[in-house]
Amino acid sequence: MGHTVEYQTKFDRIASETLFSKLDPESRHFVHERAFELRFTLQELRLVSQIARDLEMWNQGGIATRWPDTVPLVSGPEKKKLLLKLLQERWEDLKNTPNHYSTETGQSLSAARTKFVGVEKDHLGLGYCPVASPRTRCCNLMTLDVVDNCGYGCNYCSIQSFFDPHQVSMDRNFAEKLAALPIDPNRTYHIGTGQSSDSLMWGNSGGTLDALIDFAEKHPNIILELKTKSANVGHLLKRRPPANMICTWSLNPPPVIANEELGTAPLDKRLKAARKLSDQGTLVGFHLHPMIRYDDWDLGYPALIAGLQKMFAPDEVAMVSLGTLTFIKPVIRQIREQGMKSQILKLPLVEADGKLSYPDEVKLEMFSTAYESFSQKWRQEVFFYLCMENHRFWKPVFGYEYPSNELFETSMKHHYMEKIRTRT
Repeated sequence: MGHTVEYQTKFDRIASETLFSKLDPESRHFVHERAFELRFTLQELRLVSQIARDLEMWNQGGIATRWPDTVPLVSGPEKKKLLLKLLQERWEDLKNTPNHYSTETGQSLSAARTKFVGVEKDHLGLGYCPVASPRTRCCNLMTLDVVDNCGYGCNYCSIQSFFDPHQVSMDRNFAEKLAALPIDPNRTYHIGTGQSSDSLMWGNSGGTLDALIDFAEKHPNIILELKTKSANVGHLLKRRPPANMICTWSLNPPPVIANEELGTAPLDKRLKAARKLSDQGTLVGFHLHPMIRYDDWDLGYPALIAGLQKMFAPDEVAMVSLGTLTFIKPVIRQIREQGMKSQILKLPLVEADGKLSYPDEVKLEMFSTAYESFSQKWRQEVFFYLCMENHRFWKPVFGYEYPSNELFETSMKHHYMEKIRTRT
């Protein structure tokens, strides 16, 4: 009895440092029983709770269904060691199995998830891509934080680890501060607005789109890129953007959108919105990012690309980027804390240039399949690039590579500006 009370005290202390309290009641009861039976340490309880949480999120049943059968030939510490080893192997086997999305009717996103508030910022400035790394080939994109946080619920989103998940904020004086930004007229800028929020889901709230249009019109040496998963182009159809404002869409096959990009516009609505803007002369672009491995990915992505090529001519499209899931540890922790029904972490995570992602062979297969699905005309006339990926992937996928970020940046800007001039 004394040992049980003593371990209960220890268990209460170490459990607070794990995901144990986040588990469903049935899983929590099972893990509690195994912990007392085997006397889990902090690290062991952390591992078992993490596996249990993943199984719940992936709809793979409770941890009891994956717990190894009794090991009769060993006992004591060796028994615990073997049980945990077998459990971890089963967990890893699941992660190596492509995701299965059974329907195209994913979870709904509560309208009350976020509230919109106005704030006063000390200043507005241009920054650089927050995920840039010397280990990856980067285009040196500059960023402009128009809105802080996104109202969509993409299960893989890194923004969720930086902001209050229930609040979206905008600077009340954004337009004035944007107009006052110092811009060198002898320099070509490439500025994106989709790093801290979706560029179009809020429309012209607070006059943000009008301010961006004025900014782009005033500075023809700026390539201003909006990035979205919405179909909210109504304001841009009423007030046509200047030629140097490019509207781009992040795309995924319908099963991925329905299950992992909650609240966003379906694929067909995204493409129809892009078509409307293209019809009025606006340059568009597409990001196959993040590509996600699921059981029909090798059919889903080529089908998406075939549809894209039917709807758009290459001279209407500035760029196509390819990239896949890449996580930092705080985002992984946040995903597990939230506990959405999602398979987004059901992948063989390996170290990738300071972050965690798919193994190289998976990335190469996915990128090559996508790129080879485009016609030769698209490959010649559209600027293709890998976003946030190591330079070692470029030559195997595209047949060429850039020796430095600076040359990559220069080539990208030159290509975009050439297409912009045809619309000026």
